[in-house]
Amino acid sequence: MGAPIPKTDAGARTIALDSDTVQALKWHRAQQDKDREKWGSAWVETGRVFTRENGELLHPANVTRRFIEVCEEIGLPPVRLHDLRHGAATLAHAAGAGLKDIQEMLGHSSITITSDTYTSLLPEADLAIAEAAARLVPRARATSEKAAPEAEAEPDDTEDSGPESVPDDADPLGEGLADQG
Repeated sequence: MGAPIPKTDAGARTIALDSDTVQALKWHRAQQDKDREKWGSAWVETGRVFTRENGELLHPANVTRRFIEVCEEIGLPPVRLHDLRHGAATLAHAAGAGLKDIQEMLGHSSITITSDTYTSLLPEADLAIAEAAARLVPRARATSEKAAPEAEAEPDDTEDSGPESVPDDADPLGEGLADQG
C-alpha cells in the first residue's frame, strides 16, 4: 500500500495551518520520533505523518472506525470523516475567506463545486448578515434623536400603541418595499 496518488494536479498542494495545529503536529512528530527510536531497525519508514506505532501505514477502514468511535465518545452527532472537508470549507467561508480561496484550498477544478457542495451558512453568520443588512435600512423615527429616552418620559394617560410609532400613511405590511428593489 503506497502513498495515495492525487486525483488531479491540484491534489498535490501545500495548505496553511493555524499555529495551534502546527504545535499539535510538532508534539505528534516528537512522539513519533520516540516510537521510531524504540522500534529501532524494525521501524517501517513510510514518510507519513500518521502511522501505526511501528511506522506502518494506517488502514483507511481503521481510521474511519476510530473516527466514529471518538465522535461517539465525545457526544458528537454522526458525521462522516469526509464531512470534515465540508466543515473546513464552511468555517473558512464564515471566517471571511472568499470562494476562490476555498476552491484552491480544497483543490476543486470548479468554483461551482465549492460554492454549491462544500460551503454552508452557519447560524451565527446568518444572524450577522441579517443584523448588518438591517443596519443598512433607514428607519423612520417617531421622535427626534434629541428626545429623552422612553424610560425617562413622564407617564401619561394615552393608550399604549405598541413599542414603536409608525406614520399613519405607512404600509403596515411593508409590501410596497418589494416593488422598489
